[in-house]
Amino acid sequence: MSERFDGKTIAITGAAGGIGRPLCRFFAEAGAALALIDRSPAVMDFATELREEGYAAHAAVAEIGSAASVAEAFAGFAEVHILINNAGGSKHPTLAGTDPASWQAEVNANLNGAYNCAHAVLPQMVARRGGAIVNVGSVNALLALGDPAYSAGKAGMVAMTKAIALEYGRYNIRANIVLPGTVRTPLWDQRAAKDPKVLEVLERWYPLGRIVEPAEVARVIAFLASDMASAVTGAVIPVDCGLSAGNIVMARELTLEDF
Repeated sequence: MSERFDGKTIAITGAAGGIGRPLCRFFAEAGAALALIDRSPAVMDFATELREEGYAAHAAVAEIGSAASVAEAFAGFAEVHILINNAGGSKHPTLAGTDPASWQAEVNANLNGAYNCAHAVLPQMVARRGGAIVNVGSVNALLALGDPAYSAGKAGMVAMTKAIALEYGRYNIRANIVLPGTVRTPLWDQRAAKDPKVLEVLERWYPLGRIVEPAEVARVIAFLASDMASAVTGAVIPVDCGLSAGNIVMARELTLEDF
């Protein structure tokens, strides 16, 4: 991608995670200064690693579900031109296995955390009359694929994205959301090492016949964050190798064809 982000500070949550690290490197190589946030102290070592490679990177350990923790982290970053709400996760794959406390915790981590970060940066974006927020949701926002509390949080992020786009467009602030499918993170590599057929089982549900690479998510986020997408706001964009287009396994069975 030719678009550069020189002179821009990009805040990325979940920066030490499986999608976060490739995202950070992608934007660092495109000239951005990075403001990294993660609940894991490993984010501090990651920022040091990036600085040793010649990139501008600062980090803060913060629990994004806490508005106070988020406010403290962003107070140390000064200007933030672009926010990428990438943090999220799930520990409860079924509704039956989710109790009220775990439901609240996962919605807080996925939806409220994204709101807390947006709330922290919107005032300065309004003052500058410009900014971009890119939220990282999930195809789970569209389809029942398990992890119900996580999915509810991601669905809420879609509504929040549209609300930001609607209310803050007059300040030249854009908000969009990408919905990744299964992404090849270290977690999936570890699962594949234990069960070599796990990805083969998953991939048959994807029209492109494979899962998503982290760089593919990064490129779509970069487009939405860049001036190339200057007229794009409130958009909901799946990055899922076609999973949300339809049920290809059922389609093949219904038509009795392998198309």
